[in-house]
Amino acid sequence: MAEAILLKKYTNRRLYDTEKSKYVTLEQVADMVKSGRQVEIVDAKTKEDVTAFILTQIVLEEAKKKNILLPVPVLHLIIQYGNNILSEFFENYLQKTIQNYLEYKKAFDNQIKKWLDLGTDLSRMMPKAMGDQPNFSDFMKLFNNPLGNMPNKTSSDDKSHHSNVPDEDEK
Repeated sequence: MAEAILLKKYTNRRLYDTEKSKYVTLEQVADMVKSGRQVEIVDAKTKEDVTAFILTQIVLEEAKKKNILLPVPVLHLIIQYGNNILSEFFENYLQKTIQNYLEYKKAFDNQIKKWLDLGTDLSRMMPKAMGDQPNFSDFMKLFNNPLGNMPNKTSSDDKSHHSNVPDEDEK
């Protein structure tokens, strides 16, 4: 993975990208992260790491646009039990859960793609494989007329083939 982009946060709340030597917005930082880049944000004056604060601010801005971040009952629990339980949960479970979800989603998406590709390949091969087979309408003609071209045998010399029961004359 590429090295983290170092951003400096100035007292006027502006963020400076040291890699490109220009100021960036929160939206641009979000785009960097969405593209897979890691960011490290430090306060320009104190050198304190403020990455978590700025990334949280980005998440909250996104949530504000959609008017929801977490379900209301979860927010109540977070406030009720305080920051300690939230920190513990995020550190121990949420990150692993999201990573596992993304891995399973990627594997599932890859499997579906393989199935779709296989289906496409089969649909291309099917006309070649079925080239000398009768078509469906021919089959339906046979189904609707099961005797087809078979001769209708009702002669008396053929009775022995049809039944083991003697005729009335033979009794």
